[in-house]
This record gives sequence, structure tokens and C-alpha cells, in this order.
Amino acid sequence: MYVQHTANNSYLPSVLRAFALSLGIAFIGTMAGVFIPPALFLPLMLLELGMLLFAFLLRRKKAIGYTFLYVFTFISGMTTYPIVAHYLAAIGPNPVLTALATTTVVFTGLAVYASTTKRDLSFLGGMLMAALLALIAIGIFSLIWPLSSNAMLAFSFIGVLVFSGYVLFDFNRMKQYGVSPEEVPLMALNLYLDFINLFINILRIFGILGSRD
Repeated sequence: MYVQHTANNSYLPSVLRAFALSLGIAFIGTMAGVFIPPALFLPLMLLELGMLLFAFLLRRKKAIGYTFLYVFTFISGMTTYPIVAHYLAAIGPNPVLTALATTTVVFTGLAVYASTTKRDLSFLGGMLMAALLALIAIGIFSLIWPLSSNAMLAFSFIGVLVFSGYVLFDFNRMKQYGVSPEEVPLMALNLYLDFINLFINILRIFGILGSRD
């Protein structure tokens, strides 16, 4: 059982450093995606999904290491390349950069609020998990029966809300309960997933709205 006033926040800077480095490694992965043959993207996505399931299943028993974190984020960067390349071709570089800037501002604002509020936001956990599972189910469904433009726009807005909620939840959880040194890579992975999914959903919104101009 955690007690709030004994929360160890001394490792929060370590989490933020690992998170920032993860974003940098993912960016390098995205640049490397230029050289990946299209046929390899699906196997890479399956590998990424497998690693994510592995981390999720092990999170209670054993903490993931830094090597796992950085390998995962590099692969994630590579699998993000086709998405970014699609929108660069469809709407141009400015909206893509604006989506990235918007993601950074939203992420930072939510992180500051969650880290400074006295409220315990752990009650969000169950609702966010249910919403995330619903998003995953709809995402799989859309691979078989593609969503209309308006449905995809609604799906993306809900995605922004869900991952914004996860930013609040993850930062507030670290503030309330602290972080042990073993948990640093896993917490950094959580923040990376929050950021990259927030970015993809915001980029999708910009892409859909930009294609209507």
C-alpha cells in the first residue's frame, strides 16, 4: 500500500530524461524508416506489438530495462514513418509540424497540471483502460471495414481525449506514489506511448481537416 506523504519523487527527473531520450531515439527510428522496405513494416509492427504485450504482462513481476525501452522506441519510430510520410505527402510539412507542436504544448500543459494539482487522479485508471480497449477494438474493426471520414475524425478526437487522460493519470500517479529506480524505464515507456499516440491522433485530425480544404 502506498502512502502519499512518503512518495519518492527523486527519480522523476530520471523518468523525464529517459522519456526525452526515447523521443530522440524514436525520431532517429523515423528517419531510418526511409530506408526500410515496405514489406518489412508489418513484421516490425507485429514485433512492436509483441514487445508491448511483453512489457504489459511483466509490469507486475519484473521491471523492463533501459535497453528494452530504447529498442522499443527505435522500432516504434520506424513504424511511425509510414504514417508521417503519408501525411507529409497528403497535407505537406507545415500541418505535420503544427501537429507536433500542438502535441508538445498539450502534453506539457497536462503534465504540469497533473504534477502540481493536489487531487489524486488515480480514479481515471479504470475508465481510461476501458476507453483504450474500445479504441483498439474499433481500430481493428476499421482495418476490415474502413471508417468514413467523419467517423475517423470522431475516433481521432476520442483518441486525443483518452491519451490526454493518460498523460494526466501517469504524471499524477508518479507525483502521488513516487517512482522507484527499477520503475524508471517503464514510466518513461508509459509517457512515450502517451506522447506518440497523442501525436498520431492529432496528426490524423489535421490530415482529415486539411484534406477537406
